[in-house]
Amino acid sequence: MKNPYKDKPWFKFMSNKYIWVLLFFTTWMLFLDNYSYFDHRILDNQINELEDNKEYYQQEIKKDEEQIKQLKNPEQIEKYAREKYYMKKDSEDIYIIEFEGDSIVKK
Repeated sequence: MKNPYKDKPWFKFMSNKYIWVLLFFTTWMLFLDNYSYFDHRILDNQINELEDNKEYYQQEIKKDEEQIKQLKNPEQIEKYAREKYYMKKDSEDIYIIEFEGDSIVKK
């Protein structure tokens, strides 16, 4: 008995053993392997996120270093204490006036 699909081009293509090996290999590499394409995408996204975090923290370190340089001056320490912590000298009175809608963010 003769196969009726044997002369069809798609049958010749699908009966090729190299095509089957290629399909198997592609499926394996995309979905099943430990180093699959999808795992690499997740890892690449994590790497990008960590690089962004690194850049942010490096900028914060630079800001903090500049602030430390400024705080080596006693006048700057006094200014910082007055602005951030509302400290005062013994002979001074401090009045904090808040308007409606204004708010002081306390950390």
